[in-house]
Amino acid sequence: MSKNQALFERAQRTIPGGVNSPVRAFRSVGGTPRFIERAEGAYFWDADGKRYIDYIGSWGPMILGHVHPEVLGAVQRVLANGFSFGAPTEAEIEIAEEICKLVPSIEQVRMVSSGTEATMSALRLARGFTNRSRIVKFEGCYHGHADSLLVKAGSGLLTFGNPTSAGVPADIAKHTTVLEYNNVEQLNEAFKAFGPEIASVIVEPVAGNMNLVRATPEFLNALRERCNEYGSVLIFDEVMCGFRVALGGAQQVYGIKPDLTCLGKVIGGGMPAAAFGGRRDIMAHLAPLGGVYQAGTLSGNPIAVAAGLKTLQLIQRPGFYDDLAKQTRKLVDGLTGAARDAKVPFSADSIGGMFGLYFMDSVPGSFAQIQQGDTRRFNAFFHAMLDAGVYFAPSAFEAGFVSSAHDDAIIDATIDAARGAFASLAA
Repeated sequence: MSKNQALFERAQRTIPGGVNSPVRAFRSVGGTPRFIERAEGAYFWDADGKRYIDYIGSWGPMILGHVHPEVLGAVQRVLANGFSFGAPTEAEIEIAEEICKLVPSIEQVRMVSSGTEATMSALRLARGFTNRSRIVKFEGCYHGHADSLLVKAGSGLLTFGNPTSAGVPADIAKHTTVLEYNNVEQLNEAFKAFGPEIASVIVEPVAGNMNLVRATPEFLNALRERCNEYGSVLIFDEVMCGFRVALGGAQQVYGIKPDLTCLGKVIGGGMPAAAFGGRRDIMAHLAPLGGVYQAGTLSGNPIAVAAGLKTLQLIQRPGFYDDLAKQTRKLVDGLTGAARDAKVPFSADSIGGMFGLYFMDSVPGSFAQIQQGDTRRFNAFFHAMLDAGVYFAPSAFEAGFVSSAHDDAIIDATIDAARGAFASLAA
């Protein structure tokens, strides 16, 4: 028995499913999860000592690669001063100033410890600011596991949403309207029906949890226009795509200014940190200034702030995002070419340092289209690549990530491995 197998059997005795986040269990792809012991640059090593090229990057944060020496140094310098204080520090001001500088729509920001906290708090703030209850979200966009967000579409556009998780009361789900991503007509119809009730619309401007799916400019412009028209708060969930697709996030790419933005992943540099922020007049409704309560013992943790602040400083170096996008595009073009040579139906897309792989003929634009992909082939490809020492997301419904440590030799090695994997699928 491998050490990975032994650890997984042991873990299942004390941890539900043997993992602390569901996708890690490999249920979608089958097989035994890899238990990681260490990482460096673009690689990590599992409990059996096998090395993998890492394309999940802790699901996005490791934009500089693992154990970047300057980030490590920043963390080591603050460790000796204490792990947590439950009181403010100057470093919290510094990271807030950096975020506000890099994302112009954010005039004030509140630090939290996870993306779920960020989206949950932003929605509460939007409801408190507008004094309305209804929120609008989109099928396939994941915004964390708060009750009001674990909701799928009802049987028709104007029906109540249905919980997607046990434990979510129907009375909470009924305040969430779920629409199709990139469907402008549906969006306009929903605002026509519910406009004065809608506190907020929350959206991933570049979705990453139904795989990589880009919003169309027409869709995001319509969101901004309808929210302006009805006085609803537009929230961009950039927990995943913030500082990943561009220095100013997806809102910089699209040229659209949301009212609130949720951030995470990169701003913690691999540590548990997230944030939400936006217009000053909305943020003024937060406690201790206003009546919308939000708090967190570890918010602004000094170790997480040190890692995040140094990461934000390093990604501002000239040419960083051009180089990152170039390497990511080289990866997806190489994989597409390898699949074409093997005559395997396949497409891929990338933006900044994010990418998506689809076992279908064209790049999808919605969750319904994503579901038409060949998951059986994806699973076979995933395991073939895993055997070859390349670790992609263990699900056909997750985006992938490239770091600045993924150099030409690493990308070339990945494409070489993919030629063998695609050939095995065609056999």
